[in-house]
Amino acid sequence: MPVDRLRERFARLGITNEAADTPVGVYCGSGVTAAHTVLSLEVAGRTAALYPGSWSEWITDADRPVALGPEP
Repeated sequence: MPVDRLRERFARLGITNEAADTPVGVYCGSGVTAAHTVLSLEVAGRTAALYPGSWSEWITDADRPVALGPEP
């Protein structure tokens, strides 16, 4: 996929190079898809952190933030 198309896809999700000061984290159920997404973001010009745990692992710690409702 051309880099411009990657940037367009991520921009539709709110991930733009103009918002480079906003951290991006990526996770999935097994880490495989998330690893590909992190690589795609890097190719598109954005650095992202890979969270190797899944959502189920994240919510086991009550001190971690969780967004509820329509707003992140």
